[in-house]
Amino acid sequence: MKKYIVDLTDDERTALETLLRRGKVAARKLTRARILLHAARGATDERIVAALGVGLATVERTRRRFVEEGLEAINERPRPGVPARLTEKAEARLVAEACSAAPAGRSTWTLRLLAGRVVELGLADSCSHETVRRVLKKSASNRG
Repeated sequence: MKKYIVDLTDDERTALETLLRRGKVAARKLTRARILLHAARGATDERIVAALGVGLATVERTRRRFVEEGLEAINERPRPGVPARLTEKAEARLVAEACSAAPAGRSTWTLRLLAGRVVELGLADSCSHETVRRVLKKSASNRG
């Protein structure tokens, strides 16, 4: 006997079926919608796993989230991660520094010099050359 039984209302079923017919939707969201539709039809977890090619834990987790949260269960939750080292304002200042004249005795800015300049300006406590590279690449900046 399952602890979390998926019982869709007509509106929920229609919303899920519409989602499946729409254009660009995240693959995980579509998979969760398919899991809920199969589960509402009475399919066992093992049949859902075989039909959709997902893990048993995914099916169980989706059932549980639907019972606890409703249709919100098909949406992605925010993922944990390291917060950005530089704010948007700091990134803009970094790009401006990279576009400015190089320091005395240098012909161009290097990534390591710019990383040191970020710390010197107080834009961040620490900054690596790789962070500088990513910011400059994102802004399509050309230091040459």
